[in-house]
Amino acid sequence: FVTFLIPCFVIGTDIALSCQSAEDFVGASSPGDIVIGGLFAVHSEMLHPEEDPIKPVIQNCAGFEIQVFLQTLAMIHAIETINNSTLLSGVTLGYEIYDTCAEVTKAMASALRFLSKFNSSEDAVEFKCNYSDYIPRVKAVTGASYSEVSMAVSRLLALQLIPQVSPASSAEILSDKIRFPSFFRTIPSDFHQTRAMTRLICESGWNWIGVIATDDDNGRFALESFGVQAMANNVCIAFKEMLPAYLSDSTFHTKVDQAIEKIVKETRVNVIVVFMRQFHVLKLFKKAIERNVNKIWIASDNWSAAVKISTIPNIRQLGTVVGFGFKSGDISSFQKFLRNLHERPTENNKFLREYIMLSSVCAHLEYHDFQTCIANQSQDDLLENDKSKAQIWRDDFLNANVEPGFIHSTILAVYAIAHAIKGQCKDRDCKDPSAFTPWELLEELKKVIVIDDGKEVKFDSKGDMSTTYDVLLWKEIDGHMEITTMAEYDAEKGGFIFEDEEKKKDFLALKKVQSTCSPHCRPGQMKKVTESPHTCCYECVYCPENHYSNQTDMDYCYRCNNKTYWAPINSTTCYRKTIYFLAWTDWFAVFLLLLSAFGVLLVLSICVIFTKNLDTPVVKASGGLTVCYIILFSHFLIFLSTVFFIDVPTEFKCKTRQALFGISFTLCISCILIKSLKILLAFSFDPKLQNFLKCMYKPIPTVATCTGIQVIICTFWLIFRTPFVNQNFSIPRAIILECNEGSIVAFGFMLGYIAALAFICFIFAFKGRKLPENYNEAKFITFGMLIYFIAWIVFIPVYATTFGKYLPAVEIIVVLISNYGILCCTFLPKCYIIIYKQETNTKSAFLKMVYTYSSKSAGSVAVSQVSLDSKSSSLRATITDSCKTENDSVNGNCHFQVPGQPLIKCKVPPKSATRTMVRKRVSSI
Repeated sequence: FVTFLIPCFVIGTDIALSCQSAEDFVGASSPGDIVIGGLFAVHSEMLHPEEDPIKPVIQNCAGFEIQVFLQTLAMIHAIETINNSTLLSGVTLGYEIYDTCAEVTKAMASALRFLSKFNSSEDAVEFKCNYSDYIPRVKAVTGASYSEVSMAVSRLLALQLIPQVSPASSAEILSDKIRFPSFFRTIPSDFHQTRAMTRLICESGWNWIGVIATDDDNGRFALESFGVQAMANNVCIAFKEMLPAYLSDSTFHTKVDQAIEKIVKETRVNVIVVFMRQFHVLKLFKKAIERNVNKIWIASDNWSAAVKISTIPNIRQLGTVVGFGFKSGDISSFQKFLRNLHERPTENNKFLREYIMLSSVCAHLEYHDFQTCIANQSQDDLLENDKSKAQIWRDDFLNANVEPGFIHSTILAVYAIAHAIKGQCKDRDCKDPSAFTPWELLEELKKVIVIDDGKEVKFDSKGDMSTTYDVLLWKEIDGHMEITTMAEYDAEKGGFIFEDEEKKKDFLALKKVQSTCSPHCRPGQMKKVTESPHTCCYECVYCPENHYSNQTDMDYCYRCNNKTYWAPINSTTCYRKTIYFLAWTDWFAVFLLLLSAFGVLLVLSICVIFTKNLDTPVVKASGGLTVCYIILFSHFLIFLSTVFFIDVPTEFKCKTRQALFGISFTLCISCILIKSLKILLAFSFDPKLQNFLKCMYKPIPTVATCTGIQVIICTFWLIFRTPFVNQNFSIPRAIILECNEGSIVAFGFMLGYIAALAFICFIFAFKGRKLPENYNEAKFITFGMLIYFIAWIVFIPVYATTFGKYLPAVEIIVVLISNYGILCCTFLPKCYIIIYKQETNTKSAFLKMVYTYSSKSAGSVAVSQVSLDSKSSSLRATITDSCKTENDSVNGNCHFQVPGQPLIKCKVPPKSATRTMVRKRVSSI
């Protein structure tokens, strides 16, 4: 193996300017069966020589740190308390505490001493390939104060797997057990701290902040961790300022000025996050007070409870300081220890001896000046005053500067090591330093459980102890700045816990301060990213139609979740669309219903009139009561079908209304078609046409066939493409409930079939338009069909271009027009004759009308055949075989035939004789 010797360096904190042996390098020590090392930055900086060349000598340290000195006392107090208890059963703990002066170089020198072999007279560090059986000077180390120092020391201690438990180093990277396998800490990592800071910033409504950090490993890692958390929570960092890690850096004051200038320039930034050591913050704040900077300062755990900063003159001018400190416990026994500290000997504690000297030099000053005097005293002043000043003790100053979080975590670190030692000493004689090795203690430390304020705490797999944070608020009370606990941050749940409403009010008061790049977007607006690289800089624009936002600063507007909701521009919520349909209460629907009701009354009135005049020629000439009833019933059903077009559409209504209308209208047209055929057959004298009409005139089969075809069309329509209720969203703010016909083709087939029947009926009726006037339905049927055609021809383009709740009304109108047209043209003329021209509604008048028409026809043609259907009591006259008139041939032939009787032949008589013969024949018929 190779042996390294630990050199003796000059230590500026001692009164002597040089050391004669390695023992002079120790700041405080006490012997014991098991020795624990300690690394604390009791001084804030190490002075660097100006001469050239620089020699490999560790220089003097300056800037006595009261808070860190108190941590060394906390370690000593914890060890003494354990030694006076039964925790280790007779095994005593010793300690060796070294000052790192906040420098990695100084700390590495101390770490080398820890690695030296036990009982080595020359403090030699042996180089080995396997340190499993190696017994170093110390079994474990408490410290260091800063993460940058802990990283370097931990790499060195990992060579022998010496456990290192830090009460203050919080860098997230130290949780990496690959790089730092022997590192533990009794505080959470910066991951939880930066997450807590981000949570505070988000809940306060801030998103545009500045960050100032020291340019060392701790500051850079903290800044990186915070940057990740900020980005994940939409918090933007307006600027980042890095200050030199060492106060001795020649650019330090220039960098501070630049940082203050940046803070002043960025007027929209009112929140500053500070990751720095206490002496850096002290310098920064003094400069900020000079420039009248007033902001909200978010403090890291390093300085959030620093009394020496909170007591800076005019500190209230800086604004509000809110920070995160380590959870404190019961430290009453330590405070009692401090009150009795002046009784302790100082031979083995150079830190205590230096503090007494500093207190004597600065005793005449007030509190803050006293603190500044201690931090700024030079070594030469100490030497001079040591001879001329009497020793003066100020224990009140120590108690006033206690930072409970750091004290508690330091005591916890010592107890964790002690419990691990207890586990190793169960079956071993630990009075022998070689009873166990550091790596065995390391394994025991991973499993250790410590009772802290009645709760069990232990290290997790990353070597961190899951404790909580205190949210600290610097609050002016009675003219003095006090550091109060505002809330507790639960690192596991990620939330704040308030003890009472008063403290919650303090938290809510922070929200009054605005620190945003852009104004908050109100509900109903959304962010529109500008050309700025920061997402927090944006414009607020209104949510478009059918979109809404119900929170502030939303990145986008939500779309109304389905088509049944809508939202206007700049909306904070969605509104349910108004549902429209042709309701019963709609004035237009009422009007149409009244028309339908009037139509029903008209049908019933006609039915009554025809029933009362059953045996009159007009009723008989209309096809008889049965046919009239069928036609009137179909008209009734057509009027009734309009009811299914009104009110909320349902599946039943959608299916019923078109089928009912189509079948009813087909039945009506079919009956009218039969009437047209009958009229034409009765008064047609064309033999060929007469034969054709005889073949066609089959009333019952014709009506059944025509109506049956429509029934088949509607049945297939309802089975394969049935109508259904449809929600029409064509109007932005409304839903129109309507019936979708299912198949436009089927709908067209139904209407087309009715139109075809109507056209045939129209042709037949048109041919008989010149028949006897009073009893001639043909011309009225023709006019009714024309009304039907006009109504439906107009309906097609109107229906295709109309939408909305009044679309069913269009259908109702065309149904009513066509139904009224046919009903009125078919029955009203006959009702008029029955009521107002009763003299023409007699048998004699009827025969006279037939005679007149026949005699006029006989003037140009000879009657070939006259037949009268006795069952229907209607007249049929068919003329066949052309005959010569009396002027052409006196001997012409005239034939009369009654159906079912033999043909009667006669000579054509003179004109006067013809009239008499026709009158007698018609009368006999």
